[in-house]
Amino acid sequence: MFTELCYQTFVRSIADYHLTNDVYSQVANPFEKSTIEHLLYAKNWIDTVQWHLEDIIRDPKIDPVKALEIKRWIDRSNQERTDMVEYTDSYFLEKYKNVIPQPDASINTESPAWAIDRLSILALKIYHMQEEATRADATEEHRAACQRKLDVLLEQRRDLSTAIEELLNDIQLGRKYMKVYKQMKMYNDPSLNPVLYAQK
Repeated sequence: MFTELCYQTFVRSIADYHLTNDVYSQVANPFEKSTIEHLLYAKNWIDTVQWHLEDIIRDPKIDPVKALEIKRWIDRSNQERTDMVEYTDSYFLEKYKNVIPQPDASINTESPAWAIDRLSILALKIYHMQEEATRADATEEHRAACQRKLDVLLEQRRDLSTAIEELLNDIQLGRKYMKVYKQMKMYNDPSLNPVLYAQK
């Protein structure tokens, strides 16, 4: 199944990141650039680094200058994440370009790539909740509570994977059609953010 390929690629990216567990580590994508795995790995690496940036910026003792640097890094990361999702949707648009939608075909609430984006984030949640559920220096109550949350996350992974597979199958059979809207992050655009264009 395609979602299993996605998930295993995300798991590999997360594991590779945690070899150093350093937001400044450079990505070494193991997949050929022409493959969907390369795109999925690169996208999850962005998600993984941003996950840890979100941890760092919540340090109550963080230096304000450092916090601003991290906040701007997160902003750039959000834009990169959006770009990667759109590249992934381009892959699906190309794959299904010859499918003729049925007369009663409907559109989904989100594109396949945005659903896969949620699967990438879910892989991170599962990894870190597993860490907490087995953390040796935590209380038994903490580990038990985290195990219950982990069980829910694993169920969510199964449900989300099933929903994505059904969506892809429906697109392939013409029961649903893709319509991709390019995301417009206004705060990153100097011509759309009033704080930025007011300074010109």
